[in-house]
Amino acid sequence: MASNHSSSSLNEIELTLPNPCDAIPSVQLGGPEVEFDYSKRSQWLRAAVLGANDGLVSTASLMMGVGSVKQDMKAMILTGFAGLVAGACSMAIGEFVSVYSQLDIESAQMKRDKEGAADGQMDKEGDGDNGEEESLPNPLQAASASALSFSVGAMVPLLAASFIRSYRARLGAMIVAATIALMAFGWIGAVLGKAPVLRSSLRVLIGAWLAMAITFGLTKLIGANAL
Repeated sequence: MASNHSSSSLNEIELTLPNPCDAIPSVQLGGPEVEFDYSKRSQWLRAAVLGANDGLVSTASLMMGVGSVKQDMKAMILTGFAGLVAGACSMAIGEFVSVYSQLDIESAQMKRDKEGAADGQMDKEGDGDNGEEESLPNPLQAASASALSFSVGAMVPLLAASFIRSYRARLGAMIVAATIALMAFGWIGAVLGKAPVLRSSLRVLIGAWLAMAITFGLTKLIGANAL
């Protein structure tokens, strides 16, 4: 009787096997995906994009302004080179002073926060303080980025005008080269900063065209009146 009862119990047992067609739950490895904070790029990105745009626009405007009254290629090239050197030095010094002032303000604020915190709370926030110190602005980095980017931007009109003898063709080459480079600078800045590409490029391009046109027109007007 016992054997019959055990055999009937075994017969009632049903084995459930997994169906291969059923979806297998996915297992996420690692921690949650951390979204990159693009505002951390703002310091060096602003310095680099501003330096490149300023170098290109100011140098091209200077060369076109001088070219409006003096069509000699040598005069235009010397003017552009002088603008490159002076502008790169000016951008580097100005950016260094500006960022260093920002560094002094943030360092003083951090010092006041540390002095006002309790000793126990200081021990708990030690790692946070180290992160804040790493996020402080770097004056040398900003100055170097400004000077280098200004020089890169200023080389565009210089190279475009260096090998063309014809005056009209030289001006046309400068305008075309400046337009292409400005669109590229605007695109790079927008992509790195995750900003609208078309709007950023057009804003940079229209402003540069206005600067070159105003410089060319006013210089030609003054030169024509022999002032």
